[in-house]
Amino acid sequence: MSLVYRRASGGAGWIGSSLKTAAIACVSITAWASEPPYNHIPPGADQIATAVPDAASDGLVASACAGLPTQAALKSALTAARHQSNGGFNLDMWATVVNRDGVVCAVAFTGADRGSQWPGSRVISAQKANTANAFSLPHLSLATANLFSAVQGGGSLFGLQHSNPVDTGVAYQGPAADFGEPNDPMVGHRIGGVNVFGGGLALYSAAHVLIGAVGVSGDSSCADHNIAWRTRNTLNLDHVPAGVSGDASRPDNIIYDITPQAGQQEGVSAGGFGHPVCSASATTIAESLPPTRP
Repeated sequence: MSLVYRRASGGAGWIGSSLKTAAIACVSITAWASEPPYNHIPPGADQIATAVPDAASDGLVASACAGLPTQAALKSALTAARHQSNGGFNLDMWATVVNRDGVVCAVAFTGADRGSQWPGSRVISAQKANTANAFSLPHLSLATANLFSAVQGGGSLFGLQHSNPVDTGVAYQGPAADFGEPNDPMVGHRIGGVNVFGGGLALYSAAHVLIGAVGVSGDSSCADHNIAWRTRNTLNLDHVPAGVSGDASRPDNIIYDITPQAGQQEGVSAGGFGHPVCSASATTIAESLPPTRP
């Protein structure tokens, strides 16, 4: 499969055949059969590379996302979770799923249209998914909610939130009309980003294989965690091996163990992986979320 990268005053992207126009500079690359096209960006390219939306590229994305929920399945599970009591503001939500390589596989929202939930939460949901995937392992799951205290000054992961920045070209490319749809422009690309509050969870298959992560955003961070948890549970991708919560039934659950300390606005987490309290109801709900599957 041969792709061509074009750069011109009107924009840049991969095209299926060369353009015989002097205003366009072309450089050809070969997309090896063993690797999808999002791995092949010409050195020094300063424009986002967008895979050609044809049957071949669609097939590559489908292969890279095997075992993960479709956009329709993600939307259904997210909607069901959003309509439960989650201890937040009862807002509509965004969700993103990435595979183990951090490639976006699906993006969905629960409202009537893309403006029915915070527009900024689309990219935050992708950032959360990337974080949960990037910092979980086959034998240990770390929710984004588990990272809040660890990245504070003096924490064991101080500065982590400044690593792996979001690829803004991927985040904001394409027509906004496609945001949250099956053809969301983020699909097939690595989004990057690190987020350190509730809403991101690793995905483990029934075979106990870590296959990616889901990120949810649109409400309070505590409600986001509860909604992400229920979404993952509905998708049957919560065969979590272990975590840092101390609860064997909910290994990567949010932890509320931060106590105030003079001179420190965020307080101190007893175990080092605590998250701030958003509301009493969100805390109570987290304690009774569905147990993970063995």
